[in-house]
Amino acid sequence: MGRTVPTFTNIIDQEAESWSKFRRGLRKEDQEVFDELFRAAKLHLAENFYAMRTVPFESIIMSIALEQAKRLKELERRIGQLERTQQKAER
Repeated sequence: MGRTVPTFTNIIDQEAESWSKFRRGLRKEDQEVFDELFRAAKLHLAENFYAMRTVPFESIIMSIALEQAKRLKELERRIGQLERTQQKAER
């Protein structure tokens, strides 16, 4: 019989669990942000499973960084729009 390969969801959950003591040490609002980071990693399950790095935490961190970069890009776009609207209103 072949080996059973854990799903990447399970891998992320196991990694989050391994950080549980760290999480418990955080303030409540930081615990919520911590949880959001691991939820962000779950947005890229297929890519992470496909890459299947030797150290899965590398894929988790890359997924989190990707989601953070996307948020930054969207916020920059929205700020640019607001600035353009403001400039037009001032004319």
